[in-house]
Amino acid sequence: MRMQGTILLVGCGKMGGALIEGWFKRGLNPVDVMVVEPAGRGAVAPCSSHPALTTLPELAAVPRDFHPDVVVFAVKPQVADAVIPEYQRFNGEHPVFLSVIAGKTTASIRNHLGDTAAVVRAMPNTPAAIGKGITVLFAGAGVVDLQRRICEFLMSAVGNAAWVEDEGLMDAVTAVSGSGPAYAFLLAESMAEAGVAAGLPKALAVQLARATVAGAGAMLAESPEATDVLLRNVTSPGGTTEAALAVLDGPEGLRSLMQRAIATAAARSRALAAHGSGSATSRIEQISVT
Repeated sequence: MRMQGTILLVGCGKMGGALIEGWFKRGLNPVDVMVVEPAGRGAVAPCSSHPALTTLPELAAVPRDFHPDVVVFAVKPQVADAVIPEYQRFNGEHPVFLSVIAGKTTASIRNHLGDTAAVVRAMPNTPAAIGKGITVLFAGAGVVDLQRRICEFLMSAVGNAAWVEDEGLMDAVTAVSGSGPAYAFLLAESMAEAGVAAGLPKALAVQLARATVAGAGAMLAESPEATDVLLRNVTSPGGTTEAALAVLDGPEGLRSLMQRAIATAAARSRALAAHGSGSATSRIEQISVT
């Protein structure tokens, strides 16, 4: 699949930089991408290897004859309400606005851009930085099928992509995959600490824990087997794994803790979104995905 069209990326920190790297690896022409990054060109890592990429310090510097097919918002949530309204100037040209801003609903973004704005909300996670992320997308009112496919193409450049048709599910998505890498990191840290408590040297315990979590994750990614099958495959009757799982999978064990943790994270996501909140003719014929 390839895309032809122009992209305006607003914000090029870690996520924006990861997206650009992924797009170029998938064959997008740097000439067709423009970046607005207040921190300047030096803050955009891909610039050194892509001198044709245009990086500007503010929207006012974007040429008036540049008409983006996609405007990607990748700024921090704290500055989003100040930044997004400036881009209402493009709404009359009917691009799709793709937001990777955590906690910002499509309604809150449309409040800044206008009721005719076609907005897609995306929730990636941090493994996107190495092309191993998972992104869940939601399409707001007025987003047409080709725009959906374009947004999926852009986000799948940093990993897998999936859709939800109910934006309310994005809070649970945030709790599971958005915050999820932290759960895996905590698991590795806890395993290492337990290894030290069991007598292992700290360096070896850390090495074993990190390699084990990373290796198990790779098996999950590559194996067609369900997780319960993978569990059975590594658990011998009466063995050490079965003994450990009897603790981890007990009434107050990992499953119970994880359900409470994700429910709490989802509730926090809903609270943050509520605090931050307050069909157009498209230029779609000018963009294509093949």
